[in-house]
Amino acid sequence: MELGLTIPLQRHLGIKALPYGEELDQRFCWDLHAISLRGHASLLAVHCHTRYAFVLYNLSRVDWEHLSDVFRKGLKRNLSAVGLPDETVELLCDGCQPLFTKTHGRREAAFLNRAWNDVMAAELALDESTQSQPLLDQLVNAKPSRCAGFDGLGAAAERLAAVLRELS
Repeated sequence: MELGLTIPLQRHLGIKALPYGEELDQRFCWDLHAISLRGHASLLAVHCHTRYAFVLYNLSRVDWEHLSDVFRKGLKRNLSAVGLPDETVELLCDGCQPLFTKTHGRREAAFLNRAWNDVMAAELALDESTQSQPLLDQLVNAKPSRCAGFDGLGAAAERLAAVLRELS
């Protein structure tokens, strides 16, 4: 699994340079971005193939230092919260150590920016008492959008479910 870090996130983490991604199958690629939600540094993770997104709110310094583990745990919680079976969640979250790379292309970065706009538009759903944001994520992923892996408009949640069915 590749985790493409945006330039602002690389700066936030103090990373000088990253390699380009080598994964040919974008179903195993995510782009990550540091965003500010209500004045707190938060993580926006966007699946490169489907534009499925989730937010981890108010990450601590230690969380940022262990970003790959925090990402994987956050992804597991998110996928479990939307009702995916445990074996499907394990398929996507376990078995490989995430590798940090540059983001996965201009088109994917543009879709990440649109997901960020959707997060900001749905910010009223933010729950400041928890890092995981199931309601906010649900609103963002139900909205019809475009993505790199599918033609036309569609809901990211439905697209990710289709990808996970293919991988099972």
